[in-house]
Amino acid sequence: MLTEPAPSHLLRLMGFRDVEENDERLVIEMDNRPDLANTRGALQGGLIATLIDIAAGRLAGRHVGPGQDVTTADMTVHYLAPVVDGPARAEATIVRAGRRLIVTAVDVTDAARDRPAARATLSFAVLDPR
Repeated sequence: MLTEPAPSHLLRLMGFRDVEENDERLVIEMDNRPDLANTRGALQGGLIATLIDIAAGRLAGRHVGPGQDVTTADMTVHYLAPVVDGPARAEATIVRAGRRLIVTAVDVTDAARDRPAARATLSFAVLDPR
């Protein structure tokens, strides 16, 4: 089931949208627009990191028990090339889902160019209900 943000949510206003979602893979996109670009016309790196964290976190959240949640424990991003044309497409996959820690990988491409833009690894701590 795709769970896109509400129309007025900041992420929707920034152009985030779901492409594909299942228990092992989540793909979301974000447009490159002048109001989101750096001075060279590429999508801001911090927004790419946000796209990565959201895709990975949503996917990790599918692998916890009832009442549990996840929080980002560690994120490493390697920027490979700018997202100039866009959209930026983030594909998150599960590397390992344990009881206390979930590790994900995210590949970001400039979809118009089919060019790798970033690769990331994230760890999520599993939080028990309060």
